[in-house]
Amino acid sequence: MTAQNVVDMLHNRGVIDAGQADDIASDAVRNGKDILQVLLDYGIYTSEDEFWAHVAEELGAEHFDLENYEPAPSVVGLIPAGMARLYGAFPITLDGQGLHVAFTDPLNPQLAEDLRFGLGKSIVPVVARRSQVQALIDKHYGSGAPSIEEIFGQLGKAGQAQSAEQEANSAPIVKFVDLVMQQAIKERASDIHFEPFEREFKIRYRVDGALYEMAPPPVHLANSVISRVKVMANMNIAERRIPQDGRIMTTVNGKAVDMRVNSLPTQHGESVVLRVLDRSSIQLELSDLGMSEPLRNYIEETIHKPNGIFIVTGPTGAGKTTTLYACLRKINTVDCKLLTAEDPVEYELDGIMQVPINEGVGLTFAKALRSFLRQDPDRIMVGEMRDLETAQIAIQASLTGHLVLSTLHTNDSAGAVTRLVDMGVEPFLVSATLEGVLAQRLLRTICKSCKAPYDPNIHILNQLNLSREDIGGRPFYTGSGCSTCANSGYKGRRGIYELLDITDPLRDLITGRAPTLVLRQKAIELGMVTLREDGLRSIYDGETTVEEVLKYT
Repeated sequence: MTAQNVVDMLHNRGVIDAGQADDIASDAVRNGKDILQVLLDYGIYTSEDEFWAHVAEELGAEHFDLENYEPAPSVVGLIPAGMARLYGAFPITLDGQGLHVAFTDPLNPQLAEDLRFGLGKSIVPVVARRSQVQALIDKHYGSGAPSIEEIFGQLGKAGQAQSAEQEANSAPIVKFVDLVMQQAIKERASDIHFEPFEREFKIRYRVDGALYEMAPPPVHLANSVISRVKVMANMNIAERRIPQDGRIMTTVNGKAVDMRVNSLPTQHGESVVLRVLDRSSIQLELSDLGMSEPLRNYIEETIHKPNGIFIVTGPTGAGKTTTLYACLRKINTVDCKLLTAEDPVEYELDGIMQVPINEGVGLTFAKALRSFLRQDPDRIMVGEMRDLETAQIAIQASLTGHLVLSTLHTNDSAGAVTRLVDMGVEPFLVSATLEGVLAQRLLRTICKSCKAPYDPNIHILNQLNLSREDIGGRPFYTGSGCSTCANSGYKGRRGIYELLDITDPLRDLITGRAPTLVLRQKAIELGMVTLREDGLRSIYDGETTVEEVLKYT
């Protein structure tokens, strides 16, 4: 029951026109709404039953109202519980035509075919409200989703089909991959890893920066599972010798989910990683990012300047994109033309012209940025300053009256200045155009359900260069581990920040090619709060642990 399947059906039947089809599909995907709810919101249908009647008509199937339906126990017993939950199927009646079955996803014909194969009976699909079918499955077969073990029990025939495509589309493999995604996304995973080895097939997911391993499937299913992921991402499943990129847009646990997919050939098969793009992160405002008030005020003031360069720096996964998107949301007004160059465009932002970098056809950051200047922009975001040419054009854009936002991969804020000079940018141009550099990290926050205070010993204080007098009797906190946080002691993440405000004393040092250490020391003298100091603020506030601060600063 994907949004696109339903929209295509309604468009083909003339219920909606092409314009409505695009609007409804994008609304369902963008806002993560159930497609039926979107159709009701748009007034296409006045009731659920009207929609399901149309589905039945489309499929040439009988339409049932199962509100008060009580099936015969002998009919219920015709489908095993694990299979009923696996296929989202509930038996209605048995007659000379075969077993009449209602599915939670009646628009997927593969389910009926796989159920016929599994039961050895003719299956006659019927149509009813999805909620009614699910309620009957929950009542008569138990409400638990199919477990990994149940899925494995259905995988006996998988891996032996005639072609890779048949393997990838077999119902047990499909359900297994869906279950992996559901579990990972339920745990708020940012990445899902499928890793084939000689004697095992590992599946791991990253939550709050840490990797966790799922129950591993049989190693002989590695190719089938990876082929299924590649089919979902519209990648070439016959090509296993070169890396590929793809994208999956689907609905998991009732939410629209967007995933970026990359495959990498290894010695024992393809390693595939899915990056889960969390649409909620682009709704964040600067006030949601855990910054101190002076820092937030400085950033808001800087991004409203008519020209200059503002850089966000930090390692991969430090939240740089989220911070820049929060900045763009702040300045995205009717009277401001915004252009971004990104590799790739991870999230679509309304009202902003976003350009995906494609170096394969020659569209580099530098080339995109050069074209931007002919598009009459007010503010520009460059995904990353990777080379001298991009940096030089960004500086040229700044000097000609544009504000430029960008990122760099450096360890701290002062290092960004040195990196630009090392690239070959003239120091006097850096000092003339750079307004500020924000370095950031993401630290795991202590789980609120098992948070407990403790008195830090002198060894911990020495690691932080603190004394008993410095902490003034304040308790430190840690998470003891509970079911809420999967016994990790952490749940969620927050940012810590270090702002290098480019003032006149620093501009003089930059022009004189001062090394990073001198710039950093001068900035601290002028009042810069370092990453370590901002981390200590988080410790004192009881939001994170000493271990997290020591790990990232």
